[in-house]
Amino acid sequence: MKRIVSLAFLPLAAITSAQEAAPAAPDYETTSVILKTTMGDITVALETERAPITAANFLRYVDEDRLDGTVFYRAMRLDWGDQPNGLIQGGAQFDPKRILDPIAHEPTSETGLSHTRGALSMARNEPGTATGDFSIMLQDQTGMDAQPDAEDPQFRDGYAVFGYVTEGMDVVEAIHAAPTDPDKGEGWMKGQMLAQPVRIVDARRAD
Repeated sequence: MKRIVSLAFLPLAAITSAQEAAPAAPDYETTSVILKTTMGDITVALETERAPITAANFLRYVDEDRLDGTVFYRAMRLDWGDQPNGLIQGGAQFDPKRILDPIAHEPTSETGLSHTRGALSMARNEPGTATGDFSIMLQDQTGMDAQPDAEDPQFRDGYAVFGYVTEGMDVVEAIHAAPTDPDKGEGWMKGQMLAQPVRIVDARRAD
């Protein structure tokens, strides 16, 4: 399927003539995947054209059943902005029977994608270490986008967005709202681990 990317126009200034049609919004190739969880289905559109390396990696995990039986295990909650805010995280958790080789980093400064509500983003340590774990944004988190001019090196590369939720944000929000264990997790992630991780029963292409 194709995901249509809408463009915003000024209400009057951009209209030059009643007879002139507005420029067509660009469309990009995407592939839909359904994540069937114990709390409901989440449908995502993977940006196979704009983030080809990262989207292809996720599709390989899907096609080889490497996500079946994995879990959403983390709910990061932020107390600012529109609520609920933060992200959920799930995936292979470095299971040696599931993970594939790390992939090259595709920064948002190159793909043109952004960490907006519903965005899928690869979890990683250093750039180029992402494998089979990913996050879904509850609200806009554009601070996770690449910032090539940032003084702090950790912000320059950002995280790699590779798709967006098209259906099932209510399920994402329900997972995010599930109880967390105050004793689980390490460092700054302590208290963000779900007390009862939510299982991904099946991940498959929708097309």
